[in-house]
This record gives sequence, C-alpha cells and structure tokens, in this order.
Amino acid sequence: MKNINKIIIMLVLVMGTTGCNDQLNISNPNSQTTYDFGNTESDLNEAVIACYNRIRLEGTFARVGYTLDAVRGDEVWNSSQQWYLEYDNLNSPGTIGIGDEWPWRDNYHVVNRTNFVLLKVDGVKMSTDNYNQIKGQALFLRSLAYYELATYYQTVPLITDYASYSDINTMYAANNTQDEVFDQIEKDLTTAMQILPSRSKGGEWAQGRATCGSAAGYLARALMFRHKYTEAYAVLKDIIAGKYGAYALMADYGDNFKEGVAYENNKESLFEVQFMDYGTGGTDQEWTPVNISSQATQGHAVESNYASQQLGSWGDLAGSPWLYNLFKKENCTDNRLDPRLYWTLVTYESDYGNYKGAKTAAYPNGDPRSNTVYKQELTATPLSNTAQGGISIAKFTNARTNIYNTITTGLNCGINLRLMRYSDVLLRAAECENEISGPTQTAIDYINLVRRRVALKDLKLSDFTSKDALFEQIANVERPKEFGCENGRGIDLLRWGFFYNTDRINQLVEHAYYKLDGTANTDELTAATASASSFQYYSKGHEYFPILQGTLNANPNLTGNSANKSEDNGPAFLAKWAVHPVVK
Repeated sequence: MKNINKIIIMLVLVMGTTGCNDQLNISNPNSQTTYDFGNTESDLNEAVIACYNRIRLEGTFARVGYTLDAVRGDEVWNSSQQWYLEYDNLNSPGTIGIGDEWPWRDNYHVVNRTNFVLLKVDGVKMSTDNYNQIKGQALFLRSLAYYELATYYQTVPLITDYASYSDINTMYAANNTQDEVFDQIEKDLTTAMQILPSRSKGGEWAQGRATCGSAAGYLARALMFRHKYTEAYAVLKDIIAGKYGAYALMADYGDNFKEGVAYENNKESLFEVQFMDYGTGGTDQEWTPVNISSQATQGHAVESNYASQQLGSWGDLAGSPWLYNLFKKENCTDNRLDPRLYWTLVTYESDYGNYKGAKTAAYPNGDPRSNTVYKQELTATPLSNTAQGGISIAKFTNARTNIYNTITTGLNCGINLRLMRYSDVLLRAAECENEISGPTQTAIDYINLVRRRVALKDLKLSDFTSKDALFEQIANVERPKEFGCENGRGIDLLRWGFFYNTDRINQLVEHAYYKLDGTANTDELTAATASASSFQYYSKGHEYFPILQGTLNANPNLTGNSANKSEDNGPAFLAKWAVHPVVK
C-alpha cells in the first residue's frame, strides 16, 4: 500500500507540474514583442500610427525639433538670451541636450519604428493597395526623419535594416556622409511618391496622412539641397500640374495658421504634423519618448516659445527687426499692410484698427483685423521677453485667433504645423526656373501667384537684369515674407552656401541685429545701434549642430561632425557649387 501511495503522489506531482508548464507557455496578448507583433495587416497599420506619433515629440516637431531651425536662421533670435542661445549664436560646445541630443534622439525613434514596419511589410499577405499605403508611409516618415537629421547634424548613421539593432556591432553604427544619407532620402521618397495615394482618396489621406504629394514635395526639397535643380523642377512642375493631387493657395493666408477642421489639412497643405485642438487632449505633458500616457495633452509647445512672455509664454524667441521692416517696405495694392505681417509677428499697428469688417483684396474673407491679441486690446506691441524685449511671433500661436485669453505653457497648442505648403512649391519652381534659365517670365509668374494672394503688386521681368538679382528677390524678400519664422530658413541658408561667402555672412549679420533694451524694438538696426547680432558669434562648422559628446563617448564607431571639430565646410561646398553674390 505504501508503494501504491507513493506512486499516486508522484503522478499527482507530475501532472501538476505539467499543468503549470502549459499555463506558463500561454502568450500574454498585452505583452507583445517585436517577434510576435507586426505579422498581420492590422498590426502594421497600428505600427504606422506609432510612427506618426514619433514626429510629435519634443525633439521632432512638438517643440525644439521645429524651432531650432528657425532660430538658426536670420529671422528669429533668442530673446530670453538663454535656453536657445548657443543655437542662435551657432556656437554650441556639443554638451547641451536641447539641440545636440533631442532632435537626434527623437528622429532616430522615427527611424527605428519605420524600419520595423519596412522589415515586416513584405512578409504579410495583403492587397497591393494596402501594401503600398503601409510601405509608402513608412518610407516617407523615415525620409522626413533623415532629412531633419542630415540638415541638423550633417554626417549621421544611416540605418535602414531593423535587424541591425540585434547586434551590438551594427547597432553602434558609424557616420555616413551627408551625400549617402541624401541618396537614401531620394530613393525612399521616389518610391513613396510612386506608391502612395493622393489626397483625392479622401478620408485620412485628405486629413493628415502622408500622400504622394507629400513625398513629391519633400523629394523636390531634397534634390534642391544638392542643387539638382533640373530634377527638382520636373517634380515641382508635376505637383503644379496636379499629378500628385490637387493643390492651390488658400484665399486667406491666415487660414494656414489656425486650428480646426475648417483650416487644417487644407488645399494648400502638402504635409502637416497633426495635433489635437486646444483643450481636447489630456493633461499630462508628454515631454520624453518614454512617456506613453493615455492622458497626454496631444499638443505642441511652439506657442510657448514664440508667444509673448507678457501674455503668458516662456518668451524664448522673437522675430527680427529686419523681418518686420521687410514687411513694412511694401504695401498691398489697396495700400494696406501685407497681411502676412499680421500673421507672422505680433505688433501693434494703428492701421489694423481701420480694417474692421472690410473685405479687401489683401484680406479676402472680410475677417476683422484689429489689435486684439489673446482677447486683449493692445495699445502697444507686446514684449517677447519681459526682461530683454523683442517682437513676439504670431505663427503657430493663437495670438491672432483669440480662442483663449491666457496661454497655457507646455504641450497644449493645437494648431497643426504645416511643414510644407503649396506656396513653397511655387517659389521653389521659380527658383529652379531661374537657376536653369533665368531670369525668365515663367519664374516671375510663379512668384506673382504668391504675391497676388496678398494683393501685392506684380513683379516685372524688366526689373531683374540677372539671375543673381532675381535670386536675391526670392531668397531675401519673397521667401522670408511668405515663410517668416517657420522651420526651413536655416536649411535654406545651408543649401545656398551663405555661410561660405564673406559678403553673405555680413548680410546675415545685418539681418540678425537685435536690441536688448527691454522694448519691442522695430527700428532698422545697424552695427552702431544694435546690441548685437546672432551671426557675429558664428563659429565655422557650426551651421550644423554638434553631435552630443555623450553620444560620441557611448558609440566608439561614431565621430564628430564639422561643428564638433569646428571645421570649415566652405572649401568642400565651393568645390561643387557657387554662392550667388549679394545684389543690393
């Protein structure tokens, strides 16, 4: 009996152990890994949405990833004289997180997720249309991330295979040349342009997803960065002809800088970053990539940097007096101020008080223009920074929409960031036409389409006796007035080579004069009257941002770029391309 009891006890133990093993082998659906996720079409659609989520981080476009390029340009200066200072002055030592690390970190999050989608998509059975949509979006978003990385950090690791992350030898990737990165960008965008649907498909394709038009627009940008004007022009002309969807200028310029379904993802927008309207998100500030709160605010903090500290913002960035005076030099055909001034800079203008209820060519919707800002009636231009002064920026803030009267700092602004608009297509087409054949009437016609939207007088071909003269008009009049204080001016200065020509550097110094007198100074400043100029501190090689020293220390295969080494990029640039001389 004792032996029988022992046998029974042993069988019970064996059966119990086997039962436990079966339970332990059951997969937890809430703890999926990259090994068991991404094997269905539904999984990949979710993964694509996760890729879009990464372009809404602080280092991508929710804050500094957007504003760092603006402050690198000559239209914006660091009115707080801290936080952005080393990037305004173009002399970061390579040890500051805001610019040396955050855009690097967060754009590589985008690369990582898009690489995962591209690894998995070929192994999942689905329709050709769905395959093209998933793959095309991943290619576009990866290209967007690498476009930012290459124009911020110059020489960056090019990682296109998700499997690289499984091996420490390949995970610690070495730098690639900027040309190698742009080769990949062009390749990916060309494919995305060919396989993505256009916005005419409707639904989410017309309301925020990357389309073939998005890919075509960014392909033209990438080609122009390397002076491939003929190839870029062909793409731009196809966009204008409607090959990649129907685009047109909004009648009212201001409609590009408002939140809500009536304005966002409009007919002028080729691609924009989606944010939830003010007050519709949660309350948690999702500053870092590890924060995955379901109660995240779902907004951006560009307003917190751009708006007036007097009215509740951080007051970090201000518009340059040069940009203000550029607007003031030319009125509309009805003698009103250029409406782009109203939507770009928050200044008190007595003229605005006379525009109430008026429907004019310059303000086609008859929307009353006044000096009301954040529901407060102004009698003077508010200060960007209460200590240093400066002109606060209106773009991508609710200063002019008056939907609330108090700025809530942090990731709360709900205005979608339009990364590329149809006006950019037209002005780039003018630039390409001028570079190839200019100056020509065709180039002038493209520019006049943009000018007519705001009722400015048409340009005449006879006013431009050389290619250099028309380039000057495009580079230092038309583009800054149309895109003032938007992301992209710093990238323009790079591709034009303005950092590699003494006359152009001197011109940038003049554009970037500011005054630290505690006022919203709008004077046309000179070396004698200005406190300083951002560009007087420029150190060669620092037109790019240095790679964080901590990142270099952690990766033995990575070397510093021109900013880390303070190397002059001028000789290499000038060996390939020329810089247009300054034309007064």
